Amino acid sequence: MNDTPSYNVPGHDAQTDWLTVTAEQAGLRLDKWLSLCRPEQSRAFWQRAVESGQVQRLNPDGWHGVGDTSRRVAAGERYRLNLPAPTAVSTLTPVHQALTILYEDEALVVVDKPAGLVTHPGAGSHDATLVQVLLAHTGGQLASTGGPLRPGIVHRLDKGTSGVMVVAKTDAAHHHLAKQFSAHSIERAYQAVVWGCPSPGRGTITGAIGRSDHNRQKMAIVNGRGKPAVTHYQVLQALQGGVAALVRCQLETGRTHQIRVHLTSLGHPLIGDSTYGGGSVQKKLPKNVPESLVQTIRQLDRPALHAALLGFVHPVIGDLMRFESPPPADFQQLMQGLSNPHRTAQEHS
Repeated sequence: MNDTPSYNVPGHDAQTDWLTVTAEQAGLRLDKWLSLCRPEQSRAFWQRAVESGQVQRLNPDGWHGVGDTSRRVAAGERYRLNLPAPTAVSTLTPVHQALTILYEDEALVVVDKPAGLVTHPGAGSHDATLVQVLLAHTGGQLASTGGPLRPGIVHRLDKGTSGVMVVAKTDAAHHHLAKQFSAHSIERAYQAVVWGCPSPGRGTITGAIGRSDHNRQKMAIVNGRGKPAVTHYQVLQALQGGVAALVRCQLETGRTHQIRVHLTSLGHPLIGDSTYGGGSVQKKLPKNVPESLVQTIRQLDRPALHAALLGFVHPVIGDLMRFESPPPADFQQLMQGLSNPHRTAQEHS
């Protein structure tokens, strides 16, 4: 049992705030104007606040809820914001666990997430998560904007994916980072080891991604629905005469399981990815390969995917930040085994 006290995710105290529309701001949509005046909250947050009556306009007969997020504001109009105190969310218990920190300041923290660590709590997830480890590391100083179970989370990596992530410590940082992800201006590059060798060796995969019609636990390229997704790939190294390959993937978008789904659509699932057809070792390898190579591949108990590079503009100082992470030991052992099949699995341990 962990007797460390839980932290409430920080947020705004209960308060009443007044804003006046300037001449330069006249004509803006109400939700956009609010998000410009108070950028620590997202536009979606202000849309919900307007619809729930928390935003009021001063009329000749007093304050009245606005209700319409699309109305155009006029110069001189006065608005009152009645924002309740955030609920004391968190039943999230901080977990003291070693974590590789690549960079940290008052606005954000960049981590090298290990494979096997879930980003945030969710359905069916009862293990310690990255959020809980960071709550312990920062003393509870994570942005509230991400939500009660996802404080500070701007993007996520799958449980089985290792590599670089940025997490916001303030609401303003969360807002600005989220805008960069939404604008697809974030630089993201991954390394993947796939079955077979994609041909051509360089290309772009497009295809909207949504829930599979056949298995709701899986994502798939879907026609007529889903979210647009774009992945640029490049073969870095063919392995074992084309039995496998090391592939670099650069994302324009960040959809759930995007790389796994897109590479599978080419007929090259990630090694170790049992969800998308990459987990069957014996069916993928030639019959004459040494048993040591079979065992080396089987030792990888996750998809062979690593977030190697993350670049973004710092939300406060405006500098371009760029962070790289080398593949972890299990990924490197897989590469060594595929490069030299005569080495035994024990030699890699």
